[in-house]
Amino acid sequence: MATLAHCAYCFESLAASLESRQPLSLPKVEALWEKYYSVPETDEDGQPDSEEASVLTQDEDGDMEMDDVPPESRPARPAAINRLLAPSPASASSTPSTRSTTSSRAEASSASSKSSSRTSIFSFGKRSNKSTTLTGSDSGSHPLFVTWNTISRSGNKSLRGCIGTFEAQDLDQGLASYALTSAFEDARFLPITARELPALECGVTLLTNFEPASDPMSWDIGTHGLRISFIYHGRRYGATYLPDVAKEQGWTKEETMVSLMRKAGWTGRKDDWKKVEDLHVVRYQGKKEQLSYRDWRDWRDWIDEQGLKPGY
Repeated sequence: MATLAHCAYCFESLAASLESRQPLSLPKVEALWEKYYSVPETDEDGQPDSEEASVLTQDEDGDMEMDDVPPESRPARPAAINRLLAPSPASASSTPSTRSTTSSRAEASSASSKSSSRTSIFSFGKRSNKSTTLTGSDSGSHPLFVTWNTISRSGNKSLRGCIGTFEAQDLDQGLASYALTSAFEDARFLPITARELPALECGVTLLTNFEPASDPMSWDIGTHGLRISFIYHGRRYGATYLPDVAKEQGWTKEETMVSLMRKAGWTGRKDDWKKVEDLHVVRYQGKKEQLSYRDWRDWRDWIDEQGLKPGY
């Protein structure tokens, strides 16, 4: 499953490319992201806020306990940040590379977006009031997509770039590569520039559970993404929509299929979409995580406050 740290790593890769510096590696981003979210907020006297400094649970009798709280979830000040950033043989920082524009276009991009008995009373601080996964519990190789959106001052979201691959990628290299490919090589848009960074939002989707659909309608809106392939006028076409697209657009299943076929290049009548030759539908799953530039920038500023400088 994608995490907020994955999104932060994509921001790190893009910003480093635009700033001509070496980015942090994914393991280092994950370690620092977890440290950042374990620091409780402080009051004006520099002391932890009383409402946020404790990691406790309350049982039915009102007694306070910490037995059920994992040690890794208990708040602690960051330690040895310099050690975390120091190069190590096991996780050396790598320079992301991009794929060619031709191959990037061949790999499908997503469509534009429209706009109990025990009561837990613990908190990690104001920064951690998120229900999403923070760091990487999911390692290994995955098919993946990286999405860039711009957020207007009024809050409207517009697609700025989205490219991915159905070929399993090592996450350190794959996320860095497709963060840049989707930012710079999406043929629908001009390359993202440094001045656009503050308005960006990054989304990461790791794809899982691929299976042939027994019927073009055998999938669920909001759960499944679709990858289709069909023959039209003697030529094979194909396209994909990520799992969140149909739900965000408010489409029915049939509207989704017609739109996806249009995206692939089909120009037939709307009611004739089932008549194309050799239509194959593969459904898959994947939960998207999204992170704003502001959240990434706050984390990056926190790193800089530790006395570190770009380049490390």
